Amino acid sequence: MPTAKKSPEGIEAKSDFTHRLTTVEVAIHNQDDREHDIFDSDDYFQFHGGLIATIKALSGKDPKGYFGDSQNPAAPKCRDIKEETLRVYRTRVVNPKWLESIKQHGYKGASEMAATVDYLFGFDATANVVSDFMYEEVAQQYALDKATQEFYKNSNPWAQKGISERLLEAAQRGMWAEPDPDTLEALRQTLLQCDAELEGRSELS
Repeated sequence: MPTAKKSPEGIEAKSDFTHRLTTVEVAIHNQDDREHDIFDSDDYFQFHGGLIATIKALSGKDPKGYFGDSQNPAAPKCRDIKEETLRVYRTRVVNPKWLESIKQHGYKGASEMAATVDYLFGFDATANVVSDFMYEEVAQQYALDKATQEFYKNSNPWAQKGISERLLEAAQRGMWAEPDPDTLEALRQTLLQCDAELEGRSELS
């Protein structure tokens, strides 16, 4: 007898998938190149961080998160996701050479800096990977440094506004657990200055 033709769309199996996720103990993402890192795109925190957050929400337990680095097939490495976070933070996010080079790209460079903060925030919101000292240093280098503020003013003040808002949100949500009160106040003042600057520009346009 002929068998029933299977639908290419498959069938919904939400309950089965949900059950499977409650049994997952390890969430790993493998990457075979070094052209990108976990704070280089929102994709990483959406699918890897999102998976970690989903497993925790469904099971009530924190799964172990790992990053598989197979850029060199002959010597693959596997790092804890917090270890990978620290590696990217040190080698790119607060690396003075990267910061100076990205500023050479003007408006686009400032946008990339703002995006880096967004992605760092997103990964922390989903996988709890960012320590307080990281937020503090990002605040100092990305939002409060005078030379960097001048760069934003001349190139992209919207980026500075977005960075300041995101860092303050991290503190408000408890992700930045114990921020320095002086740093928070400096961020608030920076945000107020950004708003005044952008309002002045809109009035002139």
